[in-house]
Amino acid sequence: MTHTPHELAADFPEHALRIETLKMTNAHFARLVDEYHAINRQVHRAESDVEPMGDGGVNLLRKRRMALKDQLYAILTGGN
Repeated sequence: MTHTPHELAADFPEHALRIETLKMTNAHFARLVDEYHAINRQVHRAESDVEPMGDGGVNLLRKRRMALKDQLYAILTGGN
C-alpha cells in the first residue's frame, strides 16, 4: 500500500490544464474535484496513521475516491 496522495494533476498529467480550466468554468466539475480532494486527504491521513481508521472505513473511502476519479476522467475526456 502506498502512502502517496493521489493528486489529480499527477494522475492525469495530460489533462492538467483542462482540470484547471474546468475547475473555473464548470461548477459540477469543481464540486467533484473538491469532494475528491477531501476524500483523498482523509484516505492519505488514515493510511499514514495521522488519523487511524478501521480497514472497512478506509476501503469505503477508497471506493468513493475511485468513483469520483472515474466521473472526473469521464468529464475530462468528454465521456460524460
